[in-house]
Amino acid sequence: MANYDYDVLYIGSGHGTFDGAIPLAARGKKVGVIESGLIGGTCPNRGCNAKITLDAPVALTRLTEKMQGIVNGDLAINWTANEKHKQEVIEGLPDMIGGLMKSVNIDIIKGHGTFQDAHTVVVDGDAKTAENIVISTGQHPHRLDIPGTELAHDSADFMNLTHLPANITIIGAGYISMEFATIANAAGAKVTVITHGDKILRKFYQPYVDQIVADLKSRGVDFISNAKVTSFEEDGSNFIVNYDGGQVKTNWILDATGRVPNVDDVGLDKVGVDYSEKGIKVNDHLKTNIDNIYASGDVIDKDQPKLTPTAIFESTYLMHTFAGDTTDPIDYPEIPSVVFTSPRIAKVGVSVEDAKKNGLNTKENHLPNDWYRQVTKEEIGDNTLVYDKQNHLVGATEISDQAEDAINALLPAIVFKFEPAQLERLVTLFPTIAADAWGQI
Repeated sequence: MANYDYDVLYIGSGHGTFDGAIPLAARGKKVGVIESGLIGGTCPNRGCNAKITLDAPVALTRLTEKMQGIVNGDLAINWTANEKHKQEVIEGLPDMIGGLMKSVNIDIIKGHGTFQDAHTVVVDGDAKTAENIVISTGQHPHRLDIPGTELAHDSADFMNLTHLPANITIIGAGYISMEFATIANAAGAKVTVITHGDKILRKFYQPYVDQIVADLKSRGVDFISNAKVTSFEEDGSNFIVNYDGGQVKTNWILDATGRVPNVDDVGLDKVGVDYSEKGIKVNDHLKTNIDNIYASGDVIDKDQPKLTPTAIFESTYLMHTFAGDTTDPIDYPEIPSVVFTSPRIAKVGVSVEDAKKNGLNTKENHLPNDWYRQVTKEEIGDNTLVYDKQNHLVGATEISDQAEDAINALLPAIVFKFEPAQLERLVTLFPTIAADAWGQI
């Protein structure tokens, strides 16, 4: 057997790596992690953690708005203080995650890694070898290929703004576009959203999405749909977004047109790893076409949602594979998704559209009629529960101020297909959002 530097060598240090690498090293495997940027990757440093911190004051202002007359006085978001608070929350995360790695003797190798052969990665001229290698390089923001594209910014730039521009134009119809439109609007910016088609958040139940869009419009957000953006240009200290049909003058442009797998400059072609524009191709063991090279996280070409929880699940699965606990293929559970607008929209399992197409039973609830949601005077809120022929809960979609917690509460019933007797055994705290959600099953 060859004498390698590591049992497992990871390229990238995000959730697709560290959630599995740390317990793997704790079990005695020799593990190395290559990282050219901040330890922890996108989610802790320029994604989930930063976003939810910037959003917290938005949720608070929305609650205060609904409770006016009981709570008196208007709240305003201090953007500069909010961004500073965000930085306070996230700035220690790379050291914390790195510390956890070092505590189990993982070697953190700083620099850019490129394959030399199937067992060797060169990091800034220094060769590192491993029996197995995991590509966990994540994704980066897509940029429109149009004149003036360098004048636009990405999601990380938005979350690092120390002063909020008065006018912001966002290109895109996905998570980032809608979440940042919500945050910027609540903080006082005039927001315009330009979309290429006429569907926003197309993977979510459109009647619920329409409610979110209508609420944002009522708050002053402008939407321009079916518009092909053709160029960006400078206009003194401001900018112009040109599209087929008109133009928008703005102070700041956010290109939120998607994310792209990080498959370039890793040496995949040199070792013959198969990939596409959607990411690295893997089998049902997360193995590439090269026997000892695997992939994990958002860099994979997959049907599952490219989300942090998915990456954590994959990283944990690989840990069990490398530790010798299993030779089984990966068995993905139902993976929930949420958009952190206000209100939220969240889902898990069988979609409403698929339920209706396949003749499954559905149950709809208008949440403002529910006494618990009346406590905080929720005005926008609906959910749809989906049941199979045996009356197991197999899907749920919700729009509400607490949709993410409601869907999380229902998740065990969906994943494990609880029978009525098992549901009866679950005694929830009351009154809580979990008790409210369970009461609707």
